[in-house]
Amino acid sequence: MRMILQGVSFDYSSSSVLKDVNMELHPGEILGIIGPNGAGKSTLIKCIDRILDPQGSVMLNGSDMGKMDRMDVAKCIAYVPQSPDISFPTTVLDTVLMGRRPHSSWNFSQNDIDKALNALDMLNISDLAMRDFAEISGGQQQRVFIARAIAQETGIMLLDEPTSSLDIKYQMALMEILKKLAGEFDISVVMAIHDLNMAVRYSNRLLLMSGGRIVAAGEPLDVLNENNMRVHYGVEAVAKSENGVPYIVPLKLV
Repeated sequence: MRMILQGVSFDYSSSSVLKDVNMELHPGEILGIIGPNGAGKSTLIKCIDRILDPQGSVMLNGSDMGKMDRMDVAKCIAYVPQSPDISFPTTVLDTVLMGRRPHSSWNFSQNDIDKALNALDMLNISDLAMRDFAEISGGQQQRVFIARAIAQETGIMLLDEPTSSLDIKYQMALMEILKKLAGEFDISVVMAIHDLNMAVRYSNRLLLMSGGRIVAAGEPLDVLNENNMRVHYGVEAVAKSENGVPYIVPLKLV
């Protein structure tokens, strides 16, 4: 699926959060959205999913998303928030099955159940299927919501800080799964992420946001150069590589 944002802006009351954002999402790519706290990353993700109603246009395969039915949007885009919350009792399997609702309403078939179980297996949490969602850890809950997004079978996945509750093993495991989904199934992944090393390692492109605007876009190491790290993050940093894996080393505060 191809998505184009043109002139997207958004205000909370009297505070301007996004300012004239233009971007294009390509099929099968991992697009990392980075930037300091308050840059507008999470707001941009919510505007893309139409949780928020921005000014400007968000076009999906040539259609204006502002005119699309919410369920039709959910058939195309899966969204995993930064702090998922379910306030009613439900099992892990039932939570993942919610991702099938755009395709099946509430009449879940055996095919829907199989897709939910396959998603749990991909995240290595099949053993949690019948557990109460509220009784598992925060990191496990995060993986359950990502499994729900996978079971939703959309062309685009929007992830807001997907690695924030995970330890290093599961951070890498998740990112490898996202890489597989993008590479093998042509799914476009958009992730707002603070972990610059995960961003630079796994993203095909990066968008650097600051003050509600996109201030740099392109290849990960081109975006995370010394000048951008100094100006927008306030640190002196250098990029290195180990066995072909790029990473960022912060040296000192500016």
